Amino acid sequence: MRAALLLPFLLGLAAPAAAAPDAAQWLESMTRAERTQSFEGTFVYERDGDFSTYQVWHRAGDGGVRERVLKLDGIASERVQAGGRTACATGNPVLGVVQGPVGSDGVVDPLKLMSWYDLRVAGASRVAGREAVVVTLVPRDRDRYAFEMHLDTRTGLLLKSLLIDAQGRLLERLQYMRLAVGAPASADLKATPNCKPVLHALAATAPRDVSTWRSKWIPAGFELAQTGLRKSSASNASVTSLLYADGLAHFSVFVEPLNGASARDTRVQLGPTAAVSRRLKTSEGEMMITVVGEIPLGTAERIALSMQRQDVQARR
Repeated sequence: MRAALLLPFLLGLAAPAAAAPDAAQWLESMTRAERTQSFEGTFVYERDGDFSTYQVWHRAGDGGVRERVLKLDGIASERVQAGGRTACATGNPVLGVVQGPVGSDGVVDPLKLMSWYDLRVAGASRVAGREAVVVTLVPRDRDRYAFEMHLDTRTGLLLKSLLIDAQGRLLERLQYMRLAVGAPASADLKATPNCKPVLHALAATAPRDVSTWRSKWIPAGFELAQTGLRKSSASNASVTSLLYADGLAHFSVFVEPLNGASARDTRVQLGPTAAVSRRLKTSEGEMMITVVGEIPLGTAERIALSMQRQDVQARR
C-alpha cells in the first residue's frame, strides 16, 4: 500500500488526490490533537529491520502535556516528558519518535511546509482498529525525506508514520497496535526509580562562542532553531551544538575542540539517521564537526564541510 500511494508522487506523475489545503488542515489537526488529546496505547517502532515495542501514556490539560514512554522489549528504557522538556530518562531509547514527525517546537506549520514539500491527502486506511486518513509529504528536493502519515479521522492523532527515501525505500516506521483515547491514570504517568532526572542548562549561560559557528550551506528551508553548549564526556571540552529545522525535519551540528586528540573522519547511515564527522583546522586549533539528523547522508556531509566560524578565518 505504501508504494502504491507514494510512487506517483516520487515519479512526479499526476495522480488523483485532494488539494493541498485539505492536507494542511489534517496536519493542523494532528498538531492540535497532540496538545489537547489524552490517550494511552502501544506502538511498534521499526528501523533497519529491527522492531521495538513501546507503551505510551499521554495526558493533555491546562497544565500542558505530560507523557511517559516505556520500552517493553529488549534493553529497558523509559522517558518522562513534561511541558515539552524531558524530566527523566533511562537506557538508550529511540523515544523522539513517539510523537511522530513534528517540528522542533512540537508544532507543524503546513503553510511553511508547502514551500519544501508536496502535501497531499492520498487516501484512507485503518490502523489499530481505527479509521485513518493518509497524508503524504514528498520533498521538492533531495535534501530531505518523504513522510506518509496515517491520522485518526475522529481525533487527528497520529496512528502510523513512515519515513521514505528518494528511492521509495522504507527507512523508519512508527505504528500503533492499540490506542485508547482518554486521560491515563496519574500512577501510569509516574516514572520508575530507574528514570534519572535530566538537567537542562539555561540558554542565558551560553557564551558568545556558541553564536560564532555557522554553516555556509544548509538545505533551503532549514533555519537555526536552537543553540547550546555542553561538556564533552571524552575530553571535558566545551561542545557547541546547533539545531536546524525546516518545520518538520531537523538535524544537529556539534563542534568540539580536539585539543591534540586523534580523531578520524567518519560517515555512517543508520536507517534514516545520518552521522558525519569531519576535522576542521582553525587558527585556534583543530575541531571535530559532527552532523547528525534524519537527512540523507550526502546532505549531512555537505553541511559538515561547510561549517566555519563567523569571526575566525578557518582553513582545511
